[in-house]
Amino acid sequence: MVSSDKKPLPKLLIVEDDAGLQAQLKWAYEDFDVTVVGNREAALAALRSDEPAVVTLDLGLPPDPDGTTEGFAVLDAIMAIKPDTKVIVASGHGARESALQAIERGAYDFYQKPVDIEKLGLIVRRAMNLHVIEAENRKLASQVGDEKKVLGRMITAAPEMVKVARTIERVAKTNVSVMLLGASGTGKELLAKGLHDASDRSDGAFVAINCAAIPENLLESELFGHEKGAFTGAVKTTEGKIELANGGTLFLDEVGDIPLPLQVKLLRFLQERTIERVGGRKHIEVDTRIVCATHQDLEAMIASGLFREDLFYRLAEIVVKIPTLAERPGDATLLAKAFLKRFAKEMNPQVRGFAPDALAAIDGWGWPGNVRELENRVKRAVIMADGKMICAEDLDLEAQDDEESLPLNLKSAREESDRKVIRHALARSEGNISTTAKMLGISRPTLYDLLKQYDLQA
Repeated sequence: MVSSDKKPLPKLLIVEDDAGLQAQLKWAYEDFDVTVVGNREAALAALRSDEPAVVTLDLGLPPDPDGTTEGFAVLDAIMAIKPDTKVIVASGHGARESALQAIERGAYDFYQKPVDIEKLGLIVRRAMNLHVIEAENRKLASQVGDEKKVLGRMITAAPEMVKVARTIERVAKTNVSVMLLGASGTGKELLAKGLHDASDRSDGAFVAINCAAIPENLLESELFGHEKGAFTGAVKTTEGKIELANGGTLFLDEVGDIPLPLQVKLLRFLQERTIERVGGRKHIEVDTRIVCATHQDLEAMIASGLFREDLFYRLAEIVVKIPTLAERPGDATLLAKAFLKRFAKEMNPQVRGFAPDALAAIDGWGWPGNVRELENRVKRAVIMADGKMICAEDLDLEAQDDEESLPLNLKSAREESDRKVIRHALARSEGNISTTAKMLGISRPTLYDLLKQYDLQA
């Protein structure tokens, strides 16, 4: 279906097994290019052929029409095949539990049956608009050489990290507890602060505490506060971090290090939203949102009895997994340039940039310490550099052989691999088209065609 001005209509896929509701929904969306299917196989076939911007998905599909197993299988497949698709799920089965699970798996929104066509229409149109905006953001994020920020502060050009940021933006407006899972140095506190800033609590305090950095005998007082005389040295009544974050957000970093006895008290706060200071008897009501993070395997800790399962589910209503720097193609170079710009201004203004061997070394290193390691290496290099350009030796990295650090056979690479290879080459050549084309073994016109094809810019 095409409108009179020949502009293609936005594509909507409806996955619904009820024939009557199929017809009703299709009639309601005459301003969309609608495809209606009734099972998983047909849904995935339509996803691949039509590439719809938005999908409405009934979780109760055959052969499990009375449950959600088949519906969630479809959702998982959509997120694996085309993760930028806005999926709106519907179910009458355990609405709240299904909603949280669906959002955690990547769904855009949720509505409960019976269907209100008008309300669903508003959700669909909002999802369509967001899809258009995000497509533009992805195009901008592909432009290597400039700082691209998501959540107001996170620099990235990697779709993997943009997806994380968009998930955080979606859940920020709710009051659900969020758990950030990722290796040390991946930016968990930065993302937690971004969540706070994007929430309705942004005017309140953002309070962070590293649970692994505080001795066990002091952690309870740090979290819950204490009354005067509660213990030796308690010369005055002191509010704890939970109380200080009243009306705002408390970020519990390394939450897996909270000892078991204190886990019980934290669980009681999450259930009752009241606290008692150490040495006190007064119940104090506190309106604090909890965001936590850890690099530990909490499920393994639960199995070994080191972490309470009931506390885990209270803290992890939404789980966000953060990719390592090695899983964010192009970001190491992008971040390194941003760090150099900041540190050179503060500490060594004569430093102007990175030498080619430094860019190759940054691109080829695995970054086991993630963004924190990169920041530290660049900071040290800026301080110690003798010349205007930082070389690989300044970063304490070995110079990389171009043929080993960058796969150059574009003809045998698939589309996504092509994008990664071109982004790496552009980053290392500082966006120089001639140098990039030479590195890739192709002509300048061919490179221009590929940049246009993949929405990349030098």
